[in-house]
Amino acid sequence: MPSYSYKAVNDSGKPVSGVLTAENYQVALRLLEEQALFPVKVAEGIQDATMGVGRRRRVKTAHLTVFYGQLADLLRAGVPMLRSLDVLGKHGESGRVSGLTRIVRELREDVAGGMSLGDAMGKHPYAFSPLHASMVRAGEQGGFLEDVLLRIAIFTEKQDELKNKVLGAMIYPMILVGAGSLVVFTLLFFVVPKLREHLRPETFNALTVAVFWLCDFLQDHYVGLGFGLVATVVGVTAWLKTEGGQRALERFKLRAPLLGKIQTMVSICRFCRILGTMLHNGVAILQALKISKDSAGNYLLANVIAEAGDSVRKGAPLSDPLRKCGLFPPAVVDMIAVAEEGNNLETVLVQIADTNEARTARSIDLAVRVLEPILLVMMAAAVFCIAVALLLPILTMGTAVQ
Repeated sequence: MPSYSYKAVNDSGKPVSGVLTAENYQVALRLLEEQALFPVKVAEGIQDATMGVGRRRRVKTAHLTVFYGQLADLLRAGVPMLRSLDVLGKHGESGRVSGLTRIVRELREDVAGGMSLGDAMGKHPYAFSPLHASMVRAGEQGGFLEDVLLRIAIFTEKQDELKNKVLGAMIYPMILVGAGSLVVFTLLFFVVPKLREHLRPETFNALTVAVFWLCDFLQDHYVGLGFGLVATVVGVTAWLKTEGGQRALERFKLRAPLLGKIQTMVSICRFCRILGTMLHNGVAILQALKISKDSAGNYLLANVIAEAGDSVRKGAPLSDPLRKCGLFPPAVVDMIAVAEEGNNLETVLVQIADTNEARTARSIDLAVRVLEPILLVMMAAAVFCIAVALLLPILTMGTAVQ
């Protein structure tokens, strides 16, 4: 059962915080009521005040991948859980205690106290995602924890490779944007005003007037523009932290031109891999859908998967609600439908993830290759317009003198 952290107030008005285990959110509220506590905040998978600052330590994905793989190897070799966590909680080669080492030691203490590994991981949401904790709970309940840990390691490594590929591909375009913007603003703030003093107004053309107007506007209102930009960033950031902002952002991610298709396929591949992993390890399809629902990383897809779970519970095939939502590509839905008929859904889902992840990587490469010349052309066009706006009056003055 999931763990819930809570902050409440007792009858005397004294604040109380802690963690309890309940079947769902409503049961957790009822348990607090039975203890004569008035709940202020109840959340699943979020640390409470008694957990300390160390619970907020984040861990690199590469380190998590190694941890999952090593723990799976130790358990598969017959090493008991506590002994395995002892081995992984030792100092590194440099003798320095890393954040993951401290977390592993805390996991060992919680497991030694009678808590399951999945629940212990759930107390560290900044290190272990709720999805991983849920998968570990399913593995512990089904008796295939070693396989689940190995699958999580493979899944985490693939996601980290894809993330690094995207970040690496975006470095050059971001450098182009930064360098181009710096050149344009330098011209408008320093070069254009100096040359303007030596030009006669009768030689100005429409492009020259537009460039001079933009230069005057930036110089006269740069303070207000700076404050406006900062206020906009702060306001948008605060709005994105709200539920409505998060949903709007996730909706935009799936429907944005070019990038929306890539984001959708990344989420679908993640869902297919997790669901296939769960089914391969013997998890019932309803429980597997419940666990893999959050793996998509998008509330629209999560709602679709939840509706698919309701349809499967009623006896309908999984492919029907996926086809109706319009987010899953028809080819993927057809493969799922055929796999359901052939009773090899777990194998096909992993194949779908492997195939489409490779295609998504190629799409990212293509998108970046298309983006680079577009940015170059935009920067060159801006510099060209400024150059023409200044050179034409100079040429006109030279012709008049001759």
